[in-house]
Amino acid sequence: MSIDSATAVGTIAKPASQSGVSRLILATSIGNALEFYDLIVYGYFATTLSRTFFPVHDKTMSLLLTLGTFALSYLARPIGALVLGSFSDRKGRKASLTLSIALMTLGTGMVALMPSYATIGLLAPIGIFASRLLQGFSAGGEFGSSTAFLIEHAPARKGFMASWQFSSQGASTLIASAFGAVLTGLLTQSQLDGWGWRIPFLFGMLIGPVGLYIRRRIDETPEFERAEKSASPVRELLATQKERVLVSIGSLVLTTTANYMLLYMPTYAARQLGLAPSSGFIATLLAGFVMMVLTPIVGHWSDKVGRVRIMLGAGVLFFVTVYPAFMFMNAHPSLATLLAAVVWIAVLKATYFAPIPALMSELFPTRTRTTGMAFGYNIGTTVFGGFTPLAVAALIAATGNNLAPGLYLMLAAVISLFTIIWARVRLNAR
Repeated sequence: MSIDSATAVGTIAKPASQSGVSRLILATSIGNALEFYDLIVYGYFATTLSRTFFPVHDKTMSLLLTLGTFALSYLARPIGALVLGSFSDRKGRKASLTLSIALMTLGTGMVALMPSYATIGLLAPIGIFASRLLQGFSAGGEFGSSTAFLIEHAPARKGFMASWQFSSQGASTLIASAFGAVLTGLLTQSQLDGWGWRIPFLFGMLIGPVGLYIRRRIDETPEFERAEKSASPVRELLATQKERVLVSIGSLVLTTTANYMLLYMPTYAARQLGLAPSSGFIATLLAGFVMMVLTPIVGHWSDKVGRVRIMLGAGVLFFVTVYPAFMFMNAHPSLATLLAAVVWIAVLKATYFAPIPALMSELFPTRTRTTGMAFGYNIGTTVFGGFTPLAVAALIAATGNNLAPGLYLMLAAVISLFTIIWARVRLNAR
């Protein structure tokens, strides 16, 4: 069955007005932005969090424990994808979106208000781990529901509408990096460790109620309301659409590893390149701006020329240039070289990942769309995303090779390029 036939059910919908489009994008993007913002802030302040909640004598081991907690929390994402994705396919996109942002806000608030290890002992790291599990569960259903909501309201502009999912991640990177640059520049290390790191998490906690208010006032998609509902979306997905799930996972490998490598960049810049802590945040701030602006442009372009052609070109460029970019940074460590390398990675990443949400939405029929996208997306981000900072830190520690991240990203590019070619040949993806 081709992608076109897979989406034949309920693809005709009344186009949304321009003001309606803006409201839909805001309602859906704010949750995805909050999800990614919290993840970025946790990664950016990993070194500070390691001292606050995982204090051990070995600094590297303390950091690995912090990143390990970050990685293990991703195990809840596939569970959240199946539970909230199935809920969305049975009860509606709006209901799932409202629930996921409420849970997400609770998890962010738990981190922001958690007492330190010095205050409550082992309860502190246990509480952090619990908050990450809650965040992972809620994030598991966010991507599928919000992407389905966007493309089902404007099916003729799937690439443009769905690309705002990842554009909002660029905005999250921008805001989180701004917090990182300002706080590390203005506060002393003791102030940052004592209370400064809580400020960006408190900001994230305040975003949640705004998103909840907006989402409760949006309409369900006409396509979902017309579509025949599946009695068990999870069972149907796993029984009849496994190949499509695998394509979803494989296509994400490159973009998700690049995402979380950028998240790790402030730590990499300080520990491996010997630059000031603020340098990494400045670089990722610029990367966030590039991704925020470029992603919708490429999404619109993909509606004109197709998803696969753009993704193949960006993937090949990524494979060829990412290792030289890391060589360049390490041979001439400075803010200028860091900016050049990170911006280049951000440009390629934005070009590659802008068409992915629309491509994934075209893989699944309406009755299992959210479950399929959510499960594929979260398996991909769990295996290849959440563990990336830990894997990179461990590879560098084990080999002593500061260029290990470049090799890791090259491998990711190979997997995704193979998957995109497979989707084009086997599933008639365009």
